[in-house]
Amino acid sequence: MLVVRIDSVKSMRQSRLKSPSVPAALTNRVTVHPASASPPPNLRERVLETSRELLAEGGLSALSMREVARRAGVTHQAPYHHFPDKESIVAELVTEGFEELARRMDDAIEAACAGGKSEVLRCAAEAYLGFALEHPAVFRVMFRPELCDPARFPRARAAAENARAGCERLVRIVHDGRFSPALASMHWAHVHGLACLVLDGPLGAELPTEEARRAHLTEASAHFTHMVAGGPPPPLGSAVASGPEIAAPAAAQ
Repeated sequence: MLVVRIDSVKSMRQSRLKSPSVPAALTNRVTVHPASASPPPNLRERVLETSRELLAEGGLSALSMREVARRAGVTHQAPYHHFPDKESIVAELVTEGFEELARRMDDAIEAACAGGKSEVLRCAAEAYLGFALEHPAVFRVMFRPELCDPARFPRARAAAENARAGCERLVRIVHDGRFSPALASMHWAHVHGLACLVLDGPLGAELPTEEARRAHLTEASAHFTHMVAGGPPPPLGSAVASGPEIAAPAAAQ
């Protein structure tokens, strides 16, 4: 009996040496990482569109990388595939805003050239003010360098300079080739000041509806056009005399 027990002990020891068992606790600690899913092909557009919506709903304070990801229906890390931080998203929105503004003004000037200086001036103002009314959230951050550093974001700076060049072109057309920075500032202050008074100033409260705002801006531009480019004065209290009212954007199909 003693011999059997000794042999059994030896057999058990040899078995343990040949096939060491792994505790279950250690096996549970092994993690298999699946291959990460590729970002959706339209991720960049989704991030920008969601950012515009957040900016329109709650201003700049509502915009964060985490909230953009949540609203866009992607992982928290997904926006970083295209934008390293919130400021980069804002810079892209600013860039696209200036590009759209410049395109609208260029198109308006081209279309109105045959109608003379007063028509060019009126249509350019309509394009600027129409953009501000249709994209107020982006418009508010486009002219604030502390939110979009031109030194860090050269594309945004270039887009802004291109839009400003359109304003200079307008001045030369309206003033028969004459130009000065002060003259350009006068034209810019007219449209930009009106836009700010409606979006964030007392005119916004006095003109609560979209229709009233567009009619008021159209008439104000008509009076400015008369003072600068001549022609018969528009009737007081009538936005129709200067031409069609600032057009509202077409309804989405």
